[in-house]
Amino acid sequence: MIHVDFRDAHPIYEQVKEQFRRLIVQEVLSVDEKLPSVRELAAALAINPNTIQRAYRDLEQEGYVYTIAGKGSFVAGSPTLNEKQQQELLKKLSMVLEECYYGKIAKKVVEQQVDDCYKQEKKGESVSDKG
Repeated sequence: MIHVDFRDAHPIYEQVKEQFRRLIVQEVLSVDEKLPSVRELAAALAINPNTIQRAYRDLEQEGYVYTIAGKGSFVAGSPTLNEKQQQELLKKLSMVLEECYYGKIAKKVVEQQVDDCYKQEKKGESVSDKG
C-alpha cells in the first residue's frame, strides 16, 4: 500500500505522509480505519520507526488521522481547509502563476497543467511524478 523510493529527492517521511494523504482523500482508507502500527510499517518498509512516527504526527496535525493512546492511529477522514488556509494556498498559487506569466508560459499550457493535476490526483497518481 505504501512504497518508498530511496532515490527520490523528497524525504522518506514526506513520501509516506503524501501516500497516506492520497489514500485518505480518495477514500481507499475508511474513516476510523486503523493504520499499521509504527513498528509494523517501519519493518515492512525497512526504515527507521522515527520516520513513520514523524509522518503520522504530521498527518495528525493536518487532521487526517487521530491517535488513541495504547491503541494506535486511525483515519480521521479528509479535512476541509478553513478560509485562512484556502487563502494562503491561493496566494501561493497566484505567485506561481505570476512567475509563469513572466516566464512567458502560455495560458493554455498552465490550464492544461492544472487539468492534468486534477486528473492525476483523481486517478491516484502523484502530481510530482510527472516532473
